[in-house]
Amino acid sequence: MDKMNILIVGVGGQGTLLASVLLGNLALDKGYDVKLSEVHGMAQRGGSVVTHVKIDREHVNSPLIEPGDADMIIAFEELEAYRWLPYLKKGGVMYVNTQQIMPMPVVLGQAEYPQDIIARLKEKAGRVVAFDALAIAESCGSVKAVNVVLLGAASRDLPFDTDEWQQVIEKNVKTKFIDLNKMAFDQGRTAGGNE
Repeated sequence: MDKMNILIVGVGGQGTLLASVLLGNLALDKGYDVKLSEVHGMAQRGGSVVTHVKIDREHVNSPLIEPGDADMIIAFEELEAYRWLPYLKKGGVMYVNTQQIMPMPVVLGQAEYPQDIIARLKEKAGRVVAFDALAIAESCGSVKAVNVVLLGAASRDLPFDTDEWQQVIEKNVKTKFIDLNKMAFDQGRTAGGNE
């Protein structure tokens, strides 16, 4: 891999920023140029959050990924996956947590949550790996580990080996949560292979 554009999307509080930090730091450790750009709307209140992660062997010029230029989208929630689908390039891959978090217009009865999102994604995306990352995170001991479960799944399409991922978790996660996150990563990697 010489370069890769990855969008990490979700809602506030799901840990999208930590996921991008882990990925970005690992790529930096392996000699890539990396740019991260986080964009969010009312993230602390469950609003949409997206992090652009650009990785290049040579040099990353712009921190933002344009529509149709993402090689991969890692989505922490179904509707966010659907919202950011136009950014996926032809033949790109999506890793999607099948969790559904109702946005405020749906909660207030002003809109309906779209049905059959995973089926719609599979019609339009190159490859979709959808699974219940929340259940895996809970089985590891914390719902907050969804981010690392998804990274574990997505790692199957990234040029870094499992040991390197484990090392970046050790360096960037609080000591008391390292073992939990390592387990979440391993279980996510297994789930990502069960397409």
